[in-house]
Amino acid sequence: MGCGKHNDYNSGGNCVCEVVRAIKEIQEAAVSPTECAECTSCFNEPLGSLVSPTRRDPVDTRVFVLKNADGTPFHAFFSNEMNACVSIFFRVEEVFDNCCATLRVLVPGRREGGTFTPVNLVSSGDRCCVDLTRVCQVERFRASNDCVTVDLSCFCAVQCIADVDLGICSSR
Repeated sequence: MGCGKHNDYNSGGNCVCEVVRAIKEIQEAAVSPTECAECTSCFNEPLGSLVSPTRRDPVDTRVFVLKNADGTPFHAFFSNEMNACVSIFFRVEEVFDNCCATLRVLVPGRREGGTFTPVNLVSSGDRCCVDLTRVCQVERFRASNDCVTVDLSCFCAVQCIADVDLGICSSR
C-alpha cells in the first residue's frame, strides 16, 4: 500500500482509513478501562488511554493529524478567532462510503493564566504555510463549528496526538 494508490478495500484497504475508523469506534465506546495500555498508538483502547493510561478523566475525542504524501500536515480553516484560523488537528465525526470522513476542525491553543488562548499556526511571513515550530506551542484544543469532508485514501499517515474532553458528547 502506498501513497496515492487505490487499493481494493476488501483486501487490506487503506491504513489511514482503517485508523480513522478505529478512532471513531473508540470515541463511540468511551468506556472506563480495567487494564492499562502498554504503548501509545492510535489503536489504544479505551478512549483516554492514549496519553495517560492511569488517568481516568472523562474524554470524548482522540485528536489526530493527517499527513500528505510529502510529509506535511494536512490543514483546514476554521472561523477566524484572533487571527488563528488554520488548524492541523481534527476529530472524526463520521466515516462513510468506504474511505471518506467528516472531520471537525479543532482550534489549537495553550493555557495562559487559566484561559484558552488560540495558537496561530500560520507563518507570519508566508500566509499559506503552517509554521511547524508553532505546533509545539499547542497544549489544548477546542472544538470549532467547522467541518471538512475528506477522502482518507489521499493521506499517507495519521498521528494521534491526545485524548481530550471537548464536551462534544454532552452537547448531542
